[in-house]
Amino acid sequence: MEIFLSICLGLSLSACCGFRVFTPLLIANIASLLGWLHFGANFQWMGSYYALMIFGTATVLEIIAYYVPLLDHLLDSIAMPMAIAAGCLMSFAVLPADIAPIAKWIVAVLIGGGSAGIVQTGTTTLRAASGLSTGGLGNQVVATGENIAAGFFSFLAIILPIITVIFVLTLVYYIFKKLANLRSKKP
Repeated sequence: MEIFLSICLGLSLSACCGFRVFTPLLIANIASLLGWLHFGANFQWMGSYYALMIFGTATVLEIIAYYVPLLDHLLDSIAMPMAIAAGCLMSFAVLPADIAPIAKWIVAVLIGGGSAGIVQTGTTTLRAASGLSTGGLGNQVVATGENIAAGFFSFLAIILPIITVIFVLTLVYYIFKKLANLRSKKP
């Protein structure tokens, strides 16, 4: 059961890295400092006060940058590899130590990196559609939604990982369904 819960937690937090790269890392760090979450061996640094300063600063800068026109599109161009890397890191860090390292990396890359990449693809496509349809004026609304989703689902993942997986998968389905509807309405 511990492995299953760890995979659900890793999947949920990794998917949240697709909304914002650093917010899930910051929330996991805070949860670790509060004793709610324990990182695996060699990842204890993610629960340190130094990491709190780094993740906190990076989170604030990332959130602000997504409200600056054109800078949000620049961030989208580099966010995909960063989100995938953060998803892999997050997923690997929460898996139990008694799993073989190669198995942990396979799970981290497939589940962590994959879920972060899928969500990032959806949000990037949504921002591009918003930018085209509103001349960039709607991107702040999309950014706000992403900020809320990253924070809310990261927190929820810490306290209810199985339910969060269901919510995140439903949200991803909803995003892709909306994108498919937008594409089908193009002339």
